[in-house]
Amino acid sequence: MSSPLTLIFTNPLQFLAIVLTLVVAITIHEFSHAAVATAQGDDTARSQGRLTLNPIKHLDPFGTILMILAGFGWGRPVPFVPARLRNKRFGPVLVSLVGPFSNFVLAFASAALLKLLYDTGTLTETSFTFVRTFMRINLVLGIFNLLPIPPLDGSRLLAALLPESKQGIVRFLDQYGVYLLLAVVFLPVVYPDLNWLGPLFARAEEALLGLFGLQLA
Repeated sequence: MSSPLTLIFTNPLQFLAIVLTLVVAITIHEFSHAAVATAQGDDTARSQGRLTLNPIKHLDPFGTILMILAGFGWGRPVPFVPARLRNKRFGPVLVSLVGPFSNFVLAFASAALLKLLYDTGTLTETSFTFVRTFMRINLVLGIFNLLPIPPLDGSRLLAALLPESKQGIVRFLDQYGVYLLLAVVFLPVVYPDLNWLGPLFARAEEALLGLFGLQLA
């Protein structure tokens, strides 16, 4: 895990692309949560000013600082009340999964734009850096947030799919999920052989580019 901060002097264009991508990706991710929760009948997010594309409303100060310093961070979770949603069982799942889905849509659109720029001969070093960084980070955010570990979005899907007799797994994850998440993120730094997410991200990017007939180094 590398710090984007190290790129300020060595590759300022890449640094700027990472920062702007994180701001846009997290903003749209959290806005999507708020929009679906509102559409499902819960006005909590809107009443707290989260139904907006204003990044200031969605960025967590400490999480944003960590994004710059460590390459890992988070936005402010969008509040919603499951009991207020029209669909009591799958409503929370829809609210949760729309966040990663929004990142996948952005990644797909970025790959399509890369293809367009390449085919029209208008792909420059600057546009390549920004568009590919935008694609990569959104793809990573989408996949990472689908992990069934609280407080990630995928944990809601796990809770909805498991039968009542297995809900103890969900309660265990609710209690210890944050430690599991820290292990997933930081253990590969110490033990590179445990880095299974890196290859997964790389395969996902290769597959996405392959949909558009692109093979990029």
